[in-house]
Amino acid sequence: MTTVQTNAAMSDLMATVNGTKNATKSTADAAQDRFMTLLVTQMKNQDPMNPLDNAQVTSQLAQLSTVTGIDKLNSTVQALMGSYQTSQSLQAADMIGHGVLVPGSRVNLVESKALLGVELTEPADSVQVKILDASGGTIHTMNLDAQKAGTLPLAWDGKTDSGATAADGQYTFEVKAVRGGQKMTATTLSFGAVSSVSTNAQGVKLNLPNIGDVNLADVRRIL
Repeated sequence: MTTVQTNAAMSDLMATVNGTKNATKSTADAAQDRFMTLLVTQMKNQDPMNPLDNAQVTSQLAQLSTVTGIDKLNSTVQALMGSYQTSQSLQAADMIGHGVLVPGSRVNLVESKALLGVELTEPADSVQVKILDASGGTIHTMNLDAQKAGTLPLAWDGKTDSGATAADGQYTFEVKAVRGGQKMTATTLSFGAVSSVSTNAQGVKLNLPNIGDVNLADVRRIL
């Protein structure tokens, strides 16, 4: 008796699934069926003295093919976007608890320790980093020799140029890179630890305390 009930339930389930698939297919083909019906009706009722020529029929069929192709392309793009966002979410989740460098000019000093970074688009003959206090005054300067293009992580022990120890808190910094006597493009990078990940209509975001939400694509280096 149990076997019969199981088979019956399975049959009902299969019937429901098949019915859903047929309904979906019917909905997807509805526009094409309506178009073909109108085209056949038009050909049946055409003026015998002025029948449709091949160019008209071909043009209408081409329009149908274009619309159908666009619908399929949209569905494919939406599926790819969903898959890509899922992949990004999984990748971002693995970064929770890790430190990252992202574009920004803030540096947080905690227990006389701070991390920051610089991104160079091309090699530099020299790089100078200035850490500024709340009033914009320079309290510490890092003079670096020639550096390769790429991301350069830096550490600050909280010492000022006068030899004193700066108080813990938030500071800002700026960078000046020179090549061949000319100032070149350099980007300041702030350090933050990934505390969580969120997903919304704008994509996957990394939540960094003291910095805010940043895009996954903004990460220049994982530390």
